Amino acid sequence: MAQQLSTPASLATSVAMHAWRTVLDWCRSVIGEGAQAYHPEAYYMRGPGPRWREKHAQSRDIETFSG
Repeated sequence: MAQQLSTPASLATSVAMHAWRTVLDWCRSVIGEGAQAYHPEAYYMRGPGPRWREKHAQSRDIETFSG
């Protein structure tokens, strides 16, 4: 009789532990995404680069002479 009671109890414990691990994994993923360090250099723009200046140099020269 003790064997019969332990099997359902063991199964219920196993299912509960699996559910708990699933909840913890989900919480870790949600918290982990928001807890990443902020790196402002990844978003900071210093201004136009040499390619932009090269492309717009002709229009700037035309505006200078026409004004």
